Amino acid sequence: MFPMEKETLLKNLGTRIREIRNKMDISPKDLAHSIGKDQQSIQRLEAGNINPTYYYLYEIADGLEVDLEVLIKRDSANSNE
Repeated sequence: MFPMEKETLLKNLGTRIREIRNKMDISPKDLAHSIGKDQQSIQRLEAGNINPTYYYLYEIADGLEVDLEVLIKRDSANSNE
């Protein structure tokens, strides 16, 4: 298995968060408000422009009402296994 580049991993994470949020019909502003963050922070995360802490991911998962594992699961299509 070859590690993915950091940039690719962060973009994939952001895309996954945005997809889950959209499926739940939650705006970035509403998600941010529910976890005590600002909308720009959520937008930067979804764009893959920040490397979130474990606790920040935990807060996002809580705000989206999903398990943390759902956010960080690597897609088999993106894996080099």
